[in-house]
Amino acid sequence: MAKGRAQILRSEILYQGKVFRLQRDLVIEPGGVKAERDIIVHPGSVVVLPIFKDGRVLLIRQYRHSVGEFLWELVAGRKEPNESPLAAARRELLEETGYTAKRLRKLMRIVPTPGFVNEWMWIFAAEGLTEGAAQPEEDEKITPRVFTLKDTEKMINRGTLRDAKSICGLLYYMRFLARRR
Repeated sequence: MAKGRAQILRSEILYQGKVFRLQRDLVIEPGGVKAERDIIVHPGSVVVLPIFKDGRVLLIRQYRHSVGEFLWELVAGRKEPNESPLAAARRELLEETGYTAKRLRKLMRIVPTPGFVNEWMWIFAAEGLTEGAAQPEEDEKITPRVFTLKDTEKMINRGTLRDAKSICGLLYYMRFLARRR
C-alpha cells in the first residue's frame, strides 16, 4: 500500500472567493498516478451540538441557497484563519443561538467531501448551556428549535433532516455518548 503525500508539480489558483479558493494541481500521487486535480481549498469549519440538561438538543433551520431549501442543521460555521476550532465553536454557538456553554467537548473530526474539497470539520458537543441573545451575521435568518433525540432520529429516518454534518454528529452522539449520560 502506498504511503505519503502527493508530489505537487504545479499549482494554479483558478478562483479566489471570500469563503474558499479553487485551485488546479498537477500531482504525482503516492501510488505513482500523475493527474490534474481541481481542489476547493477551505479554512475548515466547526459543528456544534447544543445539549440541554434533560438530554434534548437544539437544531437550527435556515435557507441554503446551494440546495434551494430550508434545512434543519446543527449549529455550524467557517473557522476564521488562525482561529482554533474550539474558539470557532464558541463563537458560532453564540452567534447563531445566543447560547454559551460551560463545556465544549470534541466528538470527532471529519472530512465531508474528500474527493475535491480539503475542508476538515470539527464536531463538538456543547453542555452546560446558558441562554443569551443570538448575534447572527447580517445574511443569516435562523430559526432555533429544541428536539428530543428520538425526534431527531425520526427526522433522519424520514429524510427530513438531510444535512450530512448534522446526521453524522447526532448519530455519533446517540450511538457512543448519549446512553452514558
